[in-house]
Amino acid sequence: MNKWIAGLALAGGMLLAGPALAQMERASAPEGTEVYFISPEEGATVETPLTVRMGLKGMGVAPAGTQADGTGHHHLLVDTPLDEVDLDQPLPANDAMRHFGGGQTETTLDLEPGEHTLQLLFMDANHVSFDPPVTSDPITITVE
Repeated sequence: MNKWIAGLALAGGMLLAGPALAQMERASAPEGTEVYFISPEEGATVETPLTVRMGLKGMGVAPAGTQADGTGHHHLLVDTPLDEVDLDQPLPANDAMRHFGGGQTETTLDLEPGEHTLQLLFMDANHVSFDPPVTSDPITITVE
């Protein structure tokens, strides 16, 4: 009887863990997908607040949680190198890793004066990177 209960508990745990593990699988983006900055441009000197406009080629933008092939949503790294981000896990939401889970393609940032780096990530419905990652080139801006 105890073995039966243990087996049932193990099977139930696997069933519950299955969907969570599946969400961490990294899907492939269509070949040629690109994410890029419409504005600001590399090397720009800007005032705060500044408007950031995000562009995408090869896929569609959809709110987080939307399970539709060929879609995802934008994330913005602020002063955070890409190599410091675990792309196999959902991206945390904080000031350095901004989420646009509503499907936004534009935002306003209030940044301190000085030099800042920005980089876009386009991620799936669960805030997990595609494989390979869909990232913009990082840009450096100066806030006056």
